[in-house]
Amino acid sequence: MSTAQLAFIGLGNMGGGMARRLLDTGHTLTVHNRTASKAAPLADAGATLADAPERAAAGHRVVMLSLSDDKAVEEVLFGRVVPVLEPGSVIVDTSTVSPAYAREAAERLAAKGLRRVEACVVGNPLQARKGELRVFVAGDPADLYEVRPVLEAIGTEVVHLGAPGTAAGMKLILNLLLGAQVASLAEAVAYGTAAGLDRNQLIGAVSASGFSSLVMRFRAELMIKGSYEPAFFRSALMEKDIRIALEDAAGHGTQMPVLGLVREQFEAVVAAGDGDKDASVLVEHQS
Repeated sequence: MSTAQLAFIGLGNMGGGMARRLLDTGHTLTVHNRTASKAAPLADAGATLADAPERAAAGHRVVMLSLSDDKAVEEVLFGRVVPVLEPGSVIVDTSTVSPAYAREAAERLAAKGLRRVEACVVGNPLQARKGELRVFVAGDPADLYEVRPVLEAIGTEVVHLGAPGTAAGMKLILNLLLGAQVASLAEAVAYGTAAGLDRNQLIGAVSASGFSSLVMRFRAELMIKGSYEPAFFRSALMEKDIRIALEDAAGHGTQMPVLGLVREQFEAVVAAGDGDKDASVLVEHQS
């Protein structure tokens, strides 16, 4: 199967970046996004636009998805895309869903003669655009081999973890750590400024310290600039990812009380109307 021609459905910040990278590396794309205006730059770059997900997928043996959650995948993939796919087609799903749903989706697709490569990507939209993502993959190694050129176009590292659900679990764990770092920095800033420290000097000092990380330095810069839109990782998605991770962990008998409190903080950000802003906006919600 040639992977040079494929469909790409879901052109949000990450999906749009990945799709543009694929175009730049010689792939031929038919794309669809619910909000059509987000697809316009890709059309200008040479992609073919489709006005419905099923029209984007029809006639393609490789279909990539970048959707927001289990519900969106259910509606788009199973409700509209699966009926038009030929047996043997491969769905490369970069959506962040629960491990349980990832396993279920793989089983349901297999029953229809279709294959699912679970490809959870780690990075931000700028890295997606440059092909600098880390890609954690689950599923049949033979299916991964078939679409590896596509994944290597968007990522500098492609790691196969095992059975369906394992890549989803890894992605959630990494996002838990991201959320915890953002929340701890936001609380530290609230304490420091209340104690009389200069806000930006404090954030800069933490960012440059040995207690920081690449992720914390990136978010610290956003906090200093007060630049939360366009979001690199929306607060609403952060809350969603922590929530489904907590639910999955509880199913394994693991309690995560600290991260439960972090989820509540992002839930409050969403309730305050800042769900579409970057997760680093949490610093503005600390009293």
